[in-house]
Amino acid sequence: MWLAMVQGWPPRTWNSPKERALYQAARLQQFAQESQGKLAIIRSREDLQKYLAARTPGQVAGFLGAEGAQPLEGRIKNLDELYDAGFRMMSPSHFTDTAVGGSSAGMTKGGLTQLGREWVRRMEAKSMLIDLAHASSATLRDVTAMTKRPVIVSHTGVKGTCNNPRNLSDDELRAVAQTGGVIGIGLWDTASCGTNAQATARAIRHAVTVAGIEHVALGSDFDGAVTTPIDASGWALLTEALLTQGFSEQEIRKIMGENAVRVILQALPER
Repeated sequence: MWLAMVQGWPPRTWNSPKERALYQAARLQQFAQESQGKLAIIRSREDLQKYLAARTPGQVAGFLGAEGAQPLEGRIKNLDELYDAGFRMMSPSHFTDTAVGGSSAGMTKGGLTQLGREWVRRMEAKSMLIDLAHASSATLRDVTAMTKRPVIVSHTGVKGTCNNPRNLSDDELRAVAQTGGVIGIGLWDTASCGTNAQATARAIRHAVTVAGIEHVALGSDFDGAVTTPIDASGWALLTEALLTQGFSEQEIRKIMGENAVRVILQALPER
């Protein structure tokens, strides 16, 4: 709220997470329109297929996601408005518990609420991706038990190489994989218990051993708020570390993007 006020956002955004999300979506759409084709906003499977077929050097694409269900403001009907604004992914929680479900950093760390179960069904009906990054163990268990579509964990670590409450256990890795989804392995120190690409590669190796090569991806968390050992210009260092871990070129291609693209294509609405 305070940041919105200081940055001069419209007053309607000051006390409404939904209005802040809608305002940010509109700004992104305007930025894309002014980018002269350098930024493509993905809303559908068709959009992504067209981008992949015709992309040119210097062109990037992205889709909107909400890190936490706060923009719902406790009302499932608000999901329709967010969808119409371009949102295609949402997580149940971020650093706090929500009306949908518990966070790994929340006070109760509970599972899905009744509203949360309705949210899962509505997300699936609208072909929106459910992201379980930051979800409590109970929420992850509840979602993976009831979902009929692939889920993702956009950015996380694994307890097998870095044991802390934020990271996924082997059972949780398997649960996500069983939905057909992907787990994005992060670069920051609490994700990997290290400060170099080799630590991330070790976490990826563990995740692949447990969940399978089809279900592991990158989850950098390049959001400007965390410190990472490399930025996007340093992917060659991670590729080298993955080669050291014994991954083949084909496997590295899957980890570095193909797995994520497959699941996103499967999850997005057709048009």
